[in-house]
Amino acid sequence: MLNAHSILSVSKYALATAVVLSSAGMANAAGTLNIESWRSDDANIWSDVIIPAFNKSHPGTKVYFSPTPPTQYNSALQAKLQAGTAGDLITCRPFDTSLTLFENGYLDKLNDLKGLGEFSSVAKSAWVTDDGKDQFCLPMASVIHGFIYNKEIFKELNLSAPKTQDEFFKVLDTIKSESRYTPLAMGTADQWETATMGFQNIGPNYWKGEAGRKALLDGNAKLTDKPYVDTWKELAKWKPYLGRGFEAQKYSDSQNLFTLGRSAIYPAGSWDIQTFNNQADFEFGAFPPPVAKAGDACYISDHTDIGIGINANSTNKAAARELLNWMASQEFAELFANAVPGFFPLSNHKIAIKDPVAQEFISWRDNCESTIRNSYQILSRGTPNLENQLWNVSAQVINGTMTPEAAAQETQEGLEQWYAPQQ
Repeated sequence: MLNAHSILSVSKYALATAVVLSSAGMANAAGTLNIESWRSDDANIWSDVIIPAFNKSHPGTKVYFSPTPPTQYNSALQAKLQAGTAGDLITCRPFDTSLTLFENGYLDKLNDLKGLGEFSSVAKSAWVTDDGKDQFCLPMASVIHGFIYNKEIFKELNLSAPKTQDEFFKVLDTIKSESRYTPLAMGTADQWETATMGFQNIGPNYWKGEAGRKALLDGNAKLTDKPYVDTWKELAKWKPYLGRGFEAQKYSDSQNLFTLGRSAIYPAGSWDIQTFNNQADFEFGAFPPPVAKAGDACYISDHTDIGIGINANSTNKAAARELLNWMASQEFAELFANAVPGFFPLSNHKIAIKDPVAQEFISWRDNCESTIRNSYQILSRGTPNLENQLWNVSAQVINGTMTPEAAAQETQEGLEQWYAPQQ
């Protein structure tokens, strides 16, 4: 799902050296830092852009980026940590995976790290203990939800990017009436699309972002409340605008439908930007989830995705903290944002992004409040898993095999089975 684009040539020597160092157990040599990560797509960016930039101000520290394939990362990292061979810095997945590492003593507390002052509480929320007392990873990047649209189709049909829900459905009706293009490029076969690019995309405008998300955590709101039912009601209205056979359409099919110019609007995550940069031969733009009425407050899913922490057993913690403080800087924010379009730094710095569509996405932070996916912090720890439930019921609602009210009831009952504040 989260594909980064390699924009610069790979430094084979640097990458080979990183592998050799990791294999030889030399990561803790004096003046050397080794970074564990699943982001293999970013290897050249680290070796050719980020590390040289850091070394301009820290010439005495050698840094090596040593990625593991994404599907193997969790297990490989666990084995290295248990054996005492893991690198000095650990790239952190959001929420429970990294929290477990911290609770098991593998990640250092970062509470007094100066660079953390550059991040909001929302940005830091993916790597903080449940009680909010201990921070264990520095926020690095997020992905933003919204809609990507084919500008050529919009020009051909004399359409403008919609700002309200009424405008959104009028645009869809116009596209459908022309019969040449599928209005919305999304299928339900993979299920996660319907929750991630559907429910979690438009939902924050209904449950008021962080206020609504935290109310679920506190037990002061229920998934059967109006904001959640109304979110599924809007999703149910998408069915007539999806392509023929959308029930069998997978994520890659949705991407292809859009890049081939056969669909006008793609319910998106910013991680798709570079895929479309590579594959689409037309100009495309983006718009945020439309609000109910003009002038309403807007909320966007600005979801924390990548962090970085310090191995509790590192012998180079001072150098590691220097690197993390530099990664909290505006210099790093601009470097990373432009090297990996669609993955946005989480710091408070104002940065200039060169990719026009990525700039559209990040500009929404100026006018809309950011939140994260409401199922990711704590609420998917039990059985049934809320995230998996949201996938299933959101797909069924769009398919027309489940009512919005039934989706709300099923997810609420599932949460009540194990989550005390909801009982």
